[in-house]
Amino acid sequence: MKCPFCHHSELKVTDSRESTEMNAIRRRRECLGCFRRFTTFETIELTVQVLKRDGTYQDFQQQKIISGLDAACRHTTISHDQVIALASQITQELLQMQITEISTKEIGEMIMKHLQALDPIAYIRFACVYRRFKEISELMNAIKGISSEELESLEVSKKHQEDTNGTEKIRNS
Repeated sequence: MKCPFCHHSELKVTDSRESTEMNAIRRRRECLGCFRRFTTFETIELTVQVLKRDGTYQDFQQQKIISGLDAACRHTTISHDQVIALASQITQELLQMQITEISTKEIGEMIMKHLQALDPIAYIRFACVYRRFKEISELMNAIKGISSEELESLEVSKKHQEDTNGTEKIRNS
């Protein structure tokens, strides 16, 4: 590696931290030639081939998971930061599986399992696109598949969030 400013090849690392959201290691470096500092990121290259529905293969891309989750989670209780964290968690699970190939079906099921625990609306939205429902009965079966305990825990969570927001509004008055 060379300094991006003076192209000197002698550098020293001044700080090193893990960045779990990006599956990377962040390093602050200092050039021993011009003494300027800069940041580099070392990322883990996940070389997993994804088998698509049409039989073709593509390299795994965490950004595709983020895009799909963003669409499903828009206007729900799930924030963009939670979407990124969930995508990182799924990527970590893939790394731990130590596989070289996975189908879009398996990735979709992993995503749906996590979404079902987080937010039923996001789960249904993702399921509609992922499973390509053609009949209303398929959608109804997916909705019925959400357990009553999950719905109750979501209601308790929403109630707590509303109570907290109400308390904040009173304090701000």
